[in-house]
Amino acid sequence: MKNYTYVGISFIVLIFGILVIPNIVARFKKSDLMVVGRVPQFELTDQNNKTITQKDYDGKVYAVEFFFSTCPTICPIMKDNMLKLQTEFYANQSFGIASISIDPKNDTVEALKAYGERIGVKIPNWHLLTGDGQYVYNLAEKDFKLNAGVDPNAPGGFYHSGSICIIDKEGNIRSRKDDYGNPIVYYDGLTAEGLKMLKQDIKKLLAE
Repeated sequence: MKNYTYVGISFIVLIFGILVIPNIVARFKKSDLMVVGRVPQFELTDQNNKTITQKDYDGKVYAVEFFFSTCPTICPIMKDNMLKLQTEFYANQSFGIASISIDPKNDTVEALKAYGERIGVKIPNWHLLTGDGQYVYNLAEKDFKLNAGVDPNAPGGFYHSGSICIIDKEGNIRSRKDDYGNPIVYYDGLTAEGLKMLKQDIKKLLAE
């Protein structure tokens, strides 16, 4: 009887080692996405009049974009893609979005609250952020290396990039590699292909 018991326990341990342990290891394995750098420190105010910093996103995977609510050109496309990300990861509390306005004069807390309700912002970790104009432009261009600023000749009076970056749970900017092994750094927020890549890579980061 003891021999049978020993064999039975050994068999269970063997099966555990074959089937369970690899899944546990895979769950905590880093993905193939590159670490590009650290997310810059920021302090802004969201649509609920709450001060938000990069620390509020600790433990979350999130997308960062720069926009303004009255943008007549690329922002509506980016908005639709952010809404699709919201739908894709709606049930995951570890996903978030940081939408930073480059028009703080008009995108007040109250205006962003109304804008969020109008477009359908529902997940708690989607913050529509506003702050001092020059602070935001420095954050965009010097820290995130994304174009943003005032241009009276541009539609809506501002210029900004349609690019999006993604941040992992530890506050690292992450991206996939191009065909030459270099980080792409930014994702195209204006195309279906860019959205597809965002979904795929956010899933990878959420699984880490």
